[in-house]
Amino acid sequence: MTAPIAYLNGRFVPIDEAQLHVFDLGIVGGTSVTEMLRTFRHIPFRLDDHLDRLAESLQRIGIDPGLAWSELREISEQVVSTNAKLIPAHHDLGLILFVTAGLNATYVGRGLAGRPTVCIHTFPLPFELWAENYDVGLHLVTVSTRSIPDNVIDPRIKHRSRLHWHLAGREARHIDSHAMAILTDEAGNLTETATGNLCIVAGNRILTPAAHVLEGVSRNYVAELASQLGYEFIHTTVTPADLSSATEAFLTSTPHCLLPVTHFNQRPVGTGRPGSAFQKLIAVWSDNVGVNVIEQMKTGAAERTAKS
Repeated sequence: MTAPIAYLNGRFVPIDEAQLHVFDLGIVGGTSVTEMLRTFRHIPFRLDDHLDRLAESLQRIGIDPGLAWSELREISEQVVSTNAKLIPAHHDLGLILFVTAGLNATYVGRGLAGRPTVCIHTFPLPFELWAENYDVGLHLVTVSTRSIPDNVIDPRIKHRSRLHWHLAGREARHIDSHAMAILTDEAGNLTETATGNLCIVAGNRILTPAAHVLEGVSRNYVAELASQLGYEFIHTTVTPADLSSATEAFLTSTPHCLLPVTHFNQRPVGTGRPGSAFQKLIAVWSDNVGVNVIEQMKTGAAERTAKS
């Protein structure tokens, strides 16, 4: 086998054949829930936690994928096991699961509508997207786009309705070409970015927004690590002023685990360099998974860039 496989609606197919119908509600209406996780040493990390969150998302939008939790787990592991053979041993994969509401009844009538689309696939982690950020950090800016209110879409649903993130990112890049948008709620409190949860450091406390955010699997893992390191991890209200005055800040997210935030609204956070809490947490994370996360990112980025 020379091409990765994907699972699509009951079949394992070459990734190039894993295509959605143009009538699929995932395309027509953005009616899709998803999970993304990554591997370490080609082993899915926290797969059960991600499957639990996917099950909750599906329950909240009323879609039955037609597969049991255990079947989704088995399929995920099979796709990873097959595709991991096609990448270098020291590289890793991202794993995507998504479920849509199926074909649009307006286009196909009732007879063909109603069966959900289920897809599971992988991709080689693009280390080059994040490698330099471990040294220089991320720039966050607030924008006019707000977080979706909880009474519009429950933040516990991990969905693919992403237009507001596209608009937020576009505005952020007009402010600072290197910036990422962090949204605020209607009260002006910080919520989340398009790709991760915010954490700020104040002494021995790590604060993270409690409301209007997706319950991040990586953030929950960081909370465990923080406790082991003697930090108090607190879910609370976080304001722009809190981030501006923090000694350091970082984002938690599946593909890159942790990334330092060194600038906010075009001003340095703390020293403007990655801080000690970030360094301690990423070191423990690396030890636990048997992969030096930063070294893998930098080495993998150089190799992928040279190959391209």
